[in-house]
Amino acid sequence: MLPSIEQRLALELSAKPAQVAAAVALLDEGATVPFIARYRKEATGGLDDIQLRLLEERLRYLRELEDRRASIIASITEQNKMTPALLQSIALAEDKTRLEDLYLPYKQKRRTKAQIAIEAGLAPLAEALLADPTLTPEEAAGAYLRDAFTNDDGGANPGVPDAKAALDGARQILMERFAEDATLLQSLRDYVREHGVVESKVVAGQEDAGEKFADYFDYSETLGTIPSHRALALMRGRREGVLDVVLRLDTESEKPKWDAPHNPCEGRICAAFGIKNNGRPADKWLADTARWTWRVKSFMYIETELMGALREKAELDAIGVFARNLKALLLAAPAGPRATMGLDPGLRTGVKVAVVDATGKVVDTATIYPHQPRNDWDGALHTLGQLAAKHNVSLISIGNGTASRETDKLAGDLIKQNQELKLQKIVVSEAGASVYSASEFASRELPDLDVSIRGAVSIARRLQDPLAELVKIDPKSIGVGQYQHDVSQTQLARSLDAVVEDCVNAVGVDVNTASSALLARVSGLSSSVAQGIVAYRDLKGAFASRAALKSVPRLGDKTFEQAAGFLRVMNGENPLDASAVHPESYPVVQKILLDTKRDMKNVIGDAALIKSLNPAKYADEKFGVPTVTDILKELEKPGRDPRPEFTTATFKEGVEAISDLRPDMILEGVVTNVAAFGAFVDIGVHQDGLVHISALSNTFVKDPHTVVKAGQVVKVKVLEVDPKRKRIALTMRLTDSAPQPGAKPEQRADRNDGKRLAQHQRQEKPAPAAGGAMAEAFAKLRK
Repeated sequence: MLPSIEQRLALELSAKPAQVAAAVALLDEGATVPFIARYRKEATGGLDDIQLRLLEERLRYLRELEDRRASIIASITEQNKMTPALLQSIALAEDKTRLEDLYLPYKQKRRTKAQIAIEAGLAPLAEALLADPTLTPEEAAGAYLRDAFTNDDGGANPGVPDAKAALDGARQILMERFAEDATLLQSLRDYVREHGVVESKVVAGQEDAGEKFADYFDYSETLGTIPSHRALALMRGRREGVLDVVLRLDTESEKPKWDAPHNPCEGRICAAFGIKNNGRPADKWLADTARWTWRVKSFMYIETELMGALREKAELDAIGVFARNLKALLLAAPAGPRATMGLDPGLRTGVKVAVVDATGKVVDTATIYPHQPRNDWDGALHTLGQLAAKHNVSLISIGNGTASRETDKLAGDLIKQNQELKLQKIVVSEAGASVYSASEFASRELPDLDVSIRGAVSIARRLQDPLAELVKIDPKSIGVGQYQHDVSQTQLARSLDAVVEDCVNAVGVDVNTASSALLARVSGLSSSVAQGIVAYRDLKGAFASRAALKSVPRLGDKTFEQAAGFLRVMNGENPLDASAVHPESYPVVQKILLDTKRDMKNVIGDAALIKSLNPAKYADEKFGVPTVTDILKELEKPGRDPRPEFTTATFKEGVEAISDLRPDMILEGVVTNVAAFGAFVDIGVHQDGLVHISALSNTFVKDPHTVVKAGQVVKVKVLEVDPKRKRIALTMRLTDSAPQPGAKPEQRADRNDGKRLAQHQRQEKPAPAAGGAMAEAFAKLRK
């Protein structure tokens, strides 16, 4: 028998079965991954959140596998076809593919040609010709003729009118047997996986309509080497009717003729059933049967399966890219509680302005028209100056959509004219802001504001605290994915939700200021309980302690256990309520205070004292050394934020459009997206440039995520600019030189992959209108 699920997971995670069993038990009890990773280290032996997420995913798969195994065993047993050998093979099947191969001959299916032939009594003919190739097929077939008849179940059978019909029926029986042999099928699958070539051609007449897929009009690549972004591009091209995508063997560059020698797969079918070409009467008939099996059944089945597997792997890779980018964006450095002015740039519809105070509360709004067609530059500066002075604004957050550089210049003039205010301007990504503005949550949160102004509010708040604002938006709408609309939406949502949950709980949440959207991402809290916390807070006032949360309706002991450690009560009754120390561990802190003969205020933050303490001294059966160690770290820096320090990129003055770029120009920018082949960087010209993976570092880079992440400020040099196709090639190796005209840069083909992805991503997003992108979108919504 196979090892248990716990044993298999332990092997995959390089962990002990006891660790896995404990984690599985906690998950089954409803514990979340952040809670287990942080507060149940003794039980799991210190499994971290990455291991636990993998465990959770694989546990789901293996349990589905066991359910399917039981279902298959029941089905075959019910058909009275189970044998000890088959039962053992099913019991030892390690994955769903092997399981389905074994079940294939017993799977309930529509009445096949082979079944009709068996009903007509042709099975003995098929057996005879396979067992004795010295038989003459036509002569042997003559003994099996019969008239049309009706089966016992009422089904019509055409019978066997002549020898040709008899041999066709016998062939169908053997083809089905050959194609459903599990061992042979796996052998053929392995060969095609190693020697398969994916080939694409443009569909006749689609050359112009499918120009974005031009690189795949005549393309081929081995199945095992296609990177995820190219695989997804091929799938999209096929889905849109532009590309004809097929799988073939590397030995068959052209469609093989019928009388060609057997290919390696046809040869394997022959070898598996002892078919040889020795000049005997039935040898050619049997060889043709093997060829029919491969071309009509086995290859079509394997092609569908392997292309499906390629798509699934590409989707998983794409989801992984999205998840890593989302995590980097959510954990971007917050500017902190400072009064902020949000500017949602636009041309014809004006620039929407929202001022929020240090807590994110909207205190003022306006619409200004500094750009074409009104060009009220001075009036706009006057309005912004008044708002900044009135509300003590210290930060200006500018959305990076249409007219962002023009608005950035306006903010620059505002800063020069009001130097006493010490204003600072930052361009931020406005991805997803329009989705938030038109959402039901935004309607509840900002009911008195027009949807176009809500975008400016979101732009302001995401500078103060990116995590707190971005959790209000469906993760899929944040726009840092790779072909995100082409992947399994269920799998994508599950992965991204896990990322958001991990990020929120890693940072912690101030229970007295957090929105219900942010609270809903806290370990153990549902949307309804999160809304209940906000409603209770609005009715009763701020929570004075974590314990007070137990008064919230439907927030029971189990929920409190899961959530309390991640909720912060700032300036509350107990200083520990502002830390990541779980309330269940407060007795450990009391033990430390008694031992050191100090009060809480004198212990918290005293790094020298805390470093001198031995965690083992305060451990017991309930709280082991890992938990005590975490407690001491918290006492040293209570409520520490894992996010980096706040920094900003400064776009180069005078470089506002792609036409302003010149080769060898060194610029500062912000990484907007990281893909398998490189990183996209916003350098302030409304078109992201691509730093190919080969240009990220002076050393070899296998994974771009090890070098850069979304939101990171970087310096880049311009290598190439193609204004017509809106393509910008950048390098982070500042010693590189731009290629001379006519020279062919290294890895140009790979860079094209990135450019194609950039085009595809932008095509997935609504094209910005002439005015403010958000305002125009909302105008359409109102129609």
